[in-house]
Amino acid sequence: MEQFTDAGMLALLGSGEYLDVMNEVDTYLLEARGGVVKESRVALLPTASGLEANGPNYWNGLGSSHFRRLGVKEVRATRILDHQSANDPEQVALLEESNLAYFSGGDPQHVIESMRDSEAWRRIEAAYRGGMSLAGCSAGAMAMGGFTLAIRDIRAGQEPRWTKALGLVPHIVVFPHFDRMRHWMGEELQKRIIASAPEGCVLVGIDENTALVRTYEPRDGRIATWRVMGQQSVTLFAANVEPRVFQAGAEIEL
Repeated sequence: MEQFTDAGMLALLGSGEYLDVMNEVDTYLLEARGGVVKESRVALLPTASGLEANGPNYWNGLGSSHFRRLGVKEVRATRILDHQSANDPEQVALLEESNLAYFSGGDPQHVIESMRDSEAWRRIEAAYRGGMSLAGCSAGAMAMGGFTLAIRDIRAGQEPRWTKALGLVPHIVVFPHFDRMRHWMGEELQKRIIASAPEGCVLVGIDENTALVRTYEPRDGRIATWRVMGQQSVTLFAANVEPRVFQAGAEIEL
């Protein structure tokens, strides 16, 4: 078994942020490295909904209620909604001494543009490397990978267009809500997407109400271990390899 590094847990969710279906996942993240839920501090980042009129208020309200029900000591609802606020000292200060930073859903490209080269992302990445857990749901999960794909463009009949994401897990591309996505993504389109993917990337389809949680960090050239948690499954795609489906409870080397 690999030994832990100092980095925290990382959870990529297909959907279900701040709902009871994710109680097990969130408790797991808060108890990582010997943490205690009732002594934890959680920072909420509604950045992905920063362009929506009431999106940030909605996600901050839902997240605050959720974590208080779990017994969390302190929930900090940030207003980090764009690149400017991601460099606001008052907002960045809300991230300090957090046990968990949580990105909710919305627009993945807006998360990436807001966070890239920002003080908030530098603090989050450094805190994560030092043991803080990190979660991203839907757009928040997509932003953590090496690249994102403009799914709306594909549905409109355009060719796959890849853009660089935040690169916390650079070899992964996340497709959230995958159980819904597979209904409209036929075999031919799936092949085109896989063929066009950046070299070395693994495409990860995460179903709704499901999380892929990194439990062990790669060390000394070894492969990271991930666990499927929640209600449904995770599907892995890579060039020249048949898709592999993993049900809740499965562990994956990725």
